Amino acid sequence: MSAAAALERATAFAPASVGNVAIGFDILGFAVDALGDRVTVTRRAAPEVVISAVRGIAGELPKEPRDNTAGRALLAMQEALHLEFGFTVEIDKGIPLGSGLGGSAASAVGAVVAANALLPQACGPLELLKFAMAGEAVASGARHVDNIAASLYGGLVLTVGIDHPRVKQIPVPAGIRAVIVHPHMFLATSQARAILKGSVELSDFVWQTANLAGFISGCYTDDLDMIRASFEDVVIEPQRQALIPGFHDVRRGAMEAGALGCSISGAGPSMFAWAPEARAPAVLAAMSRAFGRHALATDEWVVEVRSAGARLIR
Repeated sequence: MSAAAALERATAFAPASVGNVAIGFDILGFAVDALGDRVTVTRRAAPEVVISAVRGIAGELPKEPRDNTAGRALLAMQEALHLEFGFTVEIDKGIPLGSGLGGSAASAVGAVVAANALLPQACGPLELLKFAMAGEAVASGARHVDNIAASLYGGLVLTVGIDHPRVKQIPVPAGIRAVIVHPHMFLATSQARAILKGSVELSDFVWQTANLAGFISGCYTDDLDMIRASFEDVVIEPQRQALIPGFHDVRRGAMEAGALGCSISGAGPSMFAWAPEARAPAVLAAMSRAFGRHALATDEWVVEVRSAGARLIR
């Protein structure tokens, strides 16, 4: 038996995340290490999952494990590994629900990372990713990995595939900062997904594919001009922008202040921009002012895109 199996209790921090990153719907995400969820998991003799506490800023969350992203992820772990013991879970939410910052994903990721420390034999990241995917589906109604992979691995992450996902961390040019602005409003992921069309025009498909390829190429080659030219979502953003008061003003303000690109964080309503470090404060101020003109108070962060993923903490 490994040393990890001697642990009876572990706590993990899972960072927030920005899903889609404009041009990578459901496949691109990056971690936002400035905020996140803390999940404590304790072994229990009975082979069951019990959520004993939900604290923090999220308000009311279900304590029935099958209806909770952390609980469902641990149930998936139990079933796959045929565990003879169970887990008691405590969730400390640091990410507002309905913010578009990967709160549901972070709870699921934090739960499986903490529980992994209690197993006789630890699972690898891909296994944990799949368990967390089962949890994320509770919140969004669909299995998607952009937020989960970013929260688990850290940094900018591309994930290809669902049943057999392949994960690649993408390098980010030095000096790039992510500016995150969260307006004080709630937007359910399920609502933001429900308005999306089931088909895409061929011309938009070609345009979006070119932007995704150009963006990733720019990241690998430190080509900021290529990133700027490719940082445009022509498929999802036009459908969701009406859900966010002040969207056009916020985006215009960010671009005029020197951002490389600005779009919706995940399902929204938070918005994000990438900017050179020297321009980041001006971009942040412009985005915040624009939301203010639409009577929305905000929380704001400027973070490095190069960041750590989920990890055990004391």
